[in-house]
Amino acid sequence: MRATCHGPLIARDGVTFRLWAPAAKRVDLVVQDGEPQAMAAQAGGWRVLTVPGAGPGTLYRFRIDDELDVPDPASRFQPRDVNGPSEVADLAYDWQARDWRGRPWHETSLLELHVGAFTPEGTFRAAIERLDHVVETGFTAIELMAVADVAGARNWGYDGVLPFAPDGAYGRPEDLQVLIDAAHARGLMVFLDVVYNHFGPEGNYLGRYAPPFFVDAQTPWGAAIDYSVPEVRTFVVENALHWLRDYRFDGLRLDAVHAIVVPGELSILTEISEAVGLLAQETGRYIHLMLENDDNTAHLLDPGAEVPQGSYRAQWNDDYHHAFHVLLTGEGHGYYGDYADETGTRLARILADGFAYQGEPSPHRQGATRGEPSGDLPATAFISFLQNHDQIGNRALGDRLTVLAPAAAVEAALVVTLLGPQVPMMFMGDEWGSTQPFPFFCDFQGDLADAVRRGRRSEFEAAYAKLGNNWPDPLDPETFRSAVLDWSALGQEEHRRRLDLVRRLLHLRAREIVPRLSKLQSGAQAHWDAGLMTATWDLSDGSQLVLMANLSDAPVARPASWREGRPLWGSAPPPQLGPWSVHWSLA
Repeated sequence: MRATCHGPLIARDGVTFRLWAPAAKRVDLVVQDGEPQAMAAQAGGWRVLTVPGAGPGTLYRFRIDDELDVPDPASRFQPRDVNGPSEVADLAYDWQARDWRGRPWHETSLLELHVGAFTPEGTFRAAIERLDHVVETGFTAIELMAVADVAGARNWGYDGVLPFAPDGAYGRPEDLQVLIDAAHARGLMVFLDVVYNHFGPEGNYLGRYAPPFFVDAQTPWGAAIDYSVPEVRTFVVENALHWLRDYRFDGLRLDAVHAIVVPGELSILTEISEAVGLLAQETGRYIHLMLENDDNTAHLLDPGAEVPQGSYRAQWNDDYHHAFHVLLTGEGHGYYGDYADETGTRLARILADGFAYQGEPSPHRQGATRGEPSGDLPATAFISFLQNHDQIGNRALGDRLTVLAPAAAVEAALVVTLLGPQVPMMFMGDEWGSTQPFPFFCDFQGDLADAVRRGRRSEFEAAYAKLGNNWPDPLDPETFRSAVLDWSALGQEEHRRRLDLVRRLLHLRAREIVPRLSKLQSGAQAHWDAGLMTATWDLSDGSQLVLMANLSDAPVARPASWREGRPLWGSAPPPQLGPWSVHWSLA
């Protein structure tokens, strides 16, 4: 097992506390509000002190140069939020699903969720009560939006400042372990979003005592991290292994890796993947790594690798979402402008090759080229979705596709998405067609809160001008409460029908599609002609998956070249395909 450098080391007779503080002249350890104890200076800016008698439950802080008390940046738990003392946490846990080794990647169908908004209670343990719903619907995995500790009682999670500590608003570390154990007992994989491109603004003290953590550059959300520094690389690699080893997550999704400004000589993405691959080999587990990467860097993806070896299983495919969103809603502002021209043709390229942009200039990026050729990758390298937290919450009102497009159009898109060979993902509540918003929310104070409000209003100036005082204030607790799922909506007929559709699609996928994806290679074709989408994929068993769909409001003629096969969804296509009708077959 890889030795760690950051965070407390628990031994039988005490705890060794460690801090990398190269800019500090003096560092003291304050335990349980006791007297400061000087930490010994070691080479490279490290400070170390062993405290006999300390153990799980011990509260501690680091005092920097007799000026500032800070939490441990590798704290395992913060019982009093990010500015309070850290707690020594014993993460040993008696796992009940002892035989769990995960599931192969091609079996993945994801439900993304926010722990705080998934249930009225908003806790790790409360989420357990809804796992049976997830399984019965047909999902094989849940993906948690980031849970690393962030200031306040409510936040999307991507402003985290203590990346080793699950946010206390959702429960204690052992509560998260209980949730994951319960999911594994039901055959569900659990993935976690992690953020390695920046630290949040509140509770981040690294710049005071470890300024080499950052470079003189900015991401859209804060100072950029310098991965040319060995201690910084170690911090992040240990963090990834921490979630996978101590909590037994089945994998991670790395958020917005295109915003990593200084990846280091060996890319930090490669080093993380290689370290995770060693863990997978040591434990005999399936461990999967995903990316969010606006650069469409295809060479990072390899869904068929036995274990991660510098690569990643798949990428959230924003191209898929954007093209379908334009097709369904007609919106063409912002980044949707890249898909407003020849939308159907772009969608066909996405279905066949993965990415729409594979090195072409992007008008939204002022003509800068975007992407790499992706046609030689199998479909399982791409995670396809019609919604996710960003694509809902980064709208002025946080409104869902359900209220933006006709039901028939949304359902046709669902049939394409959930039966296609790409890995499908839905956002919590979309499986029953929830109409609740998921607006951006946070819980900052003072000047930072005002800055967030101003930034939000500036970003959506035109939309908010029409709303007057009715715009959703991200700091208002009511904005968060509006995002908490209303499970009673499942009692309404329209939502029961949508859930039944999704359930039938996912169960059909598990029965007919998934067994034919195990050794999927590239080999797909797609064509768009005035509303008619046709596509074929060569599957692992030698069969061919065939799609014929009318993704328009008007009837279209079935092409003469249509190849008959065994119908999977819908009967054999008639000579005239009705609006928003989808047919899947195996040939």
